[in-house]
Amino acid sequence: MKKEVIKVPVKDALDEQGRRLVPISRAIKAGGFVFVAGIPPHDPQTAKIVRGDIETQTRRVLENLKLTLEAAGSSLDRVVKTTVFCTNAAYFDDVNEIYRHYFPQDPPTRTFVTVGSWPHKFDIEIEAIALAGDA
Repeated sequence: MKKEVIKVPVKDALDEQGRRLVPISRAIKAGGFVFVAGIPPHDPQTAKIVRGDIETQTRRVLENLKLTLEAAGSSLDRVVKTTVFCTNAAYFDDVNEIYRHYFPQDPPTRTFVTVGSWPHKFDIEIEAIALAGDA
């Protein structure tokens, strides 16, 4: 079994040497699955964090997830598992309102985890596992 690093058409935040700030692959295709790293609410054109309420941030994260999956030849309807990391459990219902629009039927399994903070100012990050387009 081999792994394929997926190139996602987004701008990366870079350090002074021109390297990605965070040394990760956005997505890996392996064993018939696409594994998507935790996605924060960054603007794919500028690499800047999208500010706003939890609904705005959740929408941006899910749009980024959709873009990432499509770059891997998959889609939101092929997602089998997500993990939502959020800074406040009180956002649960607000996140669900947006989330259900992206997964209207047969939603994937999901875990919702509250976290203390990240090194940047945002409130939500979502990771996912999806079936590969050829699986």
